[in-house]
Amino acid sequence: MIQLSYSISGEHIVIQLSGDLDIESTELIEQELIPMLEKYQSIRLDFEKVLFVDSSGIGILMFLVQTLQEQNKEITICNVTAEVMEVLKLLQIPEILGESIFA
Repeated sequence: MIQLSYSISGEHIVIQLSGDLDIESTELIEQELIPMLEKYQSIRLDFEKVLFVDSSGIGILMFLVQTLQEQNKEITICNVTAEVMEVLKLLQIPEILGESIFA
């Protein structure tokens, strides 16, 4: 299960994710995180403490990024561990979402 903590500076928010991005995370992200992010223009997702991502996690990550992009939000994903990035690259997620999203 994923846990979230965040820091806010004006219209900028940094979300620190901790744990596994998996099927148990989808409800939290859909029902709590996405509505909360509506009031911020710049969103940074810090994946430093995300140790595992499964197909459900990939799906909710893509949904989150695409939803925010449709709202013309600036989104960045940073500090992705080598193991998680390997999975993302294997599934071509950086190409699908845009290489510029990953810092």
